[in-house]
Amino acid sequence: MTKIVFIGAGSTVFMKNILTDVLLETELQSSHIVLHDIDDKRLQTSQLVAEKVSSTIGTSAKIEIKADRKEALKNAEFVIVMIQVGGYKPSTIIDFEIPAKYGLQQTIADTLGIGGIMRGLRTVPVLVDIAKDMMELCPQALMLQYVNPMAINCLGLSHFVPELKYVGLCHSVQGTAADLARDIGEDINQIQYECSGINHMAFYTKFEKKLADGSNQDLYPQIHRVGEEGSFGLNWDGCTNHVRYEILKRLGYFVTESSEHFAEYTPWFIKNHQQGLLKDFNIPINEYIRRCEKQIQEWEDQEQQLLSNKELVCEKSVEYASRIILSMVTGKEDLIYGNVLNINLIPNLPSNSCVEVPCLVKKNELVPQSVAPLPMHLANLIQTNINVQQLTVEALKNKKKETVYHAAMLDPHTAGELSLDQIWKMVDELIEAHGSMLPTLS
Repeated sequence: MTKIVFIGAGSTVFMKNILTDVLLETELQSSHIVLHDIDDKRLQTSQLVAEKVSSTIGTSAKIEIKADRKEALKNAEFVIVMIQVGGYKPSTIIDFEIPAKYGLQQTIADTLGIGGIMRGLRTVPVLVDIAKDMMELCPQALMLQYVNPMAINCLGLSHFVPELKYVGLCHSVQGTAADLARDIGEDINQIQYECSGINHMAFYTKFEKKLADGSNQDLYPQIHRVGEEGSFGLNWDGCTNHVRYEILKRLGYFVTESSEHFAEYTPWFIKNHQQGLLKDFNIPINEYIRRCEKQIQEWEDQEQQLLSNKELVCEKSVEYASRIILSMVTGKEDLIYGNVLNINLIPNLPSNSCVEVPCLVKKNELVPQSVAPLPMHLANLIQTNINVQQLTVEALKNKKKETVYHAAMLDPHTAGELSLDQIWKMVDELIEAHGSMLPTLS
């Protein structure tokens, strides 16, 4: 019986999606599922939903909840982490409202920028505590890390708990590939691609179709044509793709993360003195705030719907977790994209960075694959984001406020909008507002 632990299982909808993926695999239908969360009400709801998923699919899975994290982790084989440290209130609100006072506009603020820095500072210590519990209670378990800021979190785990087995997981690579296939009118199941970089800033270095004669057709000309015609659709989360197709035009390669995300990783699209850019590229400022408020408003309705007598729809998602677990349990080899420490994987990115690369999954093993060097201009663009990630983790190591200043100073979007004095004052105000949610910084 495979023991799978969900940490942050109060994220009921996401838990349901991952659990459904797992229990739809015949070989995993007798798994031992343990749900843990610090919110007891949400945890109770998630237990009922999980039991309903199991019943709907018709499995023999053992499902239980544990309020004590250490109890949950005992003898786990896989630990799926989906937490949000600080929650929407107060932390996410703080990450948006204080920068806005200084004229710094954000869209999602969970990956890079000042919002990503603050989220990383408060999230890495919690992930490290979970990892240390795993080293004590289930040292051979694999952590499937779904929490943003992905690269900062994973780099932090590698620094503070280097013996931990983990992989950072996102849906941007496989989700964007499906969007591209749709845009050019091709079947995603007939497409082969290669992709590498960092989370939310990886690029498809190949995007090809397998032909009947065994040769490969380069599909990039079709992608460029769609961009030139403006005939592309929305991305997987319902936002427009104008920024990404502009990046394709300027850099020659398509980036994995959505336009509203990518716009705040560079200094080119969000500018106070050029508000027309927001309209031209359909960039939704404060988008994450709207999403959070919508989810909060819909939560009771979602809860009632999930717990109603109506039969649940249990369909496979695009998430990698179940595929990894299946391969490691059964030995059926699979290839996924994961976020790991760069140990000679992308030669022209630094070793002290977290990269997103193909990973071969087999019996009891997940093996990151080395890839070719990225085109120089892509590697150099990615480095601007790695700078911020490295400095955020360094601030957690040396516990110095000045290192947080440095991270913010080198952030492309922040540096493009604010003066040095504004950046330092903003950081001071953010640290004070977050209070005990952050580690003590000297």
